[in-house]
Amino acid sequence: MNLGLVLVAVIIFGSAISTLALAGKGDENYRNSTKRNTTNLTVIYIVVILVSFIAVGVYIKWFA
Repeated sequence: MNLGLVLVAVIIFGSAISTLALAGKGDENYRNSTKRNTTNLTVIYIVVILVSFIAVGVYIKWFA
């Protein structure tokens, strides 16, 4: 039991140190990457929704 608690404490401590070390590093292209990713996700969602509506229409027309 004590060994488990010590391992958990070591993992938490290591994770905290790693997180703080990475938090100091900024990404210069963050805004452009975020805009591009948001645009890509929006296009994907629109295509998937349209294909889903077409699939439901085909299902209703021919199989229901």
